[in-house]
Amino acid sequence: MQQPNSLKRTQRLLIASGALLMFFGGVAGFGFLFFLLGEIRLWPFPTIEYQMPGSVKAWRMTHLEGMLGGLIHWILAALLPLMPFGLKTLRRMSIAVISVGWMFTVASLMDAVFVDSRGLAIGGPLTNSFAFFLFYIGIAMIMYIFLAIAYRSLTAKD
Repeated sequence: MQQPNSLKRTQRLLIASGALLMFFGGVAGFGFLFFLLGEIRLWPFPTIEYQMPGSVKAWRMTHLEGMLGGLIHWILAALLPLMPFGLKTLRRMSIAVISVGWMFTVASLMDAVFVDSRGLAIGGPLTNSFAFFLFYIGIAMIMYIFLAIAYRSLTAKD
C-alpha cells in the first residue's frame, strides 16, 4: 500500500524527534553516570572533580524519559497508517505527542539539575513550577490523545 507523502513526512518527523529524544536521553545518561561517579570522568579526558546535582531517581528518570519517549515516537510512526484518522488529524496528533515527549523529558531534567524542582505540585522555586506546568499540560494532552485513539479505533467502520 502506497502512503501519501504527507503521512510519510509526519512519520519522518516522529522518527527524527524520536532519535533526538533518544540522543538527549543518552546525554542525560552521561549526567547520570557522572552523578554516580561523583566526578566527571570520561577517558581519555582529564577528570573534573565535580558532583553533579540531583539524585539517582531524578537522573534515571531523565535518562529514561528521553530513551522511552523516543521509542514511543518510533512506535507511533509505525502505527500511523493503521489509525482511523484523517491526515490532518494524524499530523496534529503526532505534533502533540512530540511536544509531550519533550515536555516530560525537560520537566524530568529540572529535577535532576535544580533543587526542589520535582514538579509534583505548584509552588516553591520557579523551576519547580515550570516542571509542574510541563507535566500538567503534557499529561492532559496525552490522556486526551489516548482516549481519542481508543474511541476512534473501537468505533471505526472498515
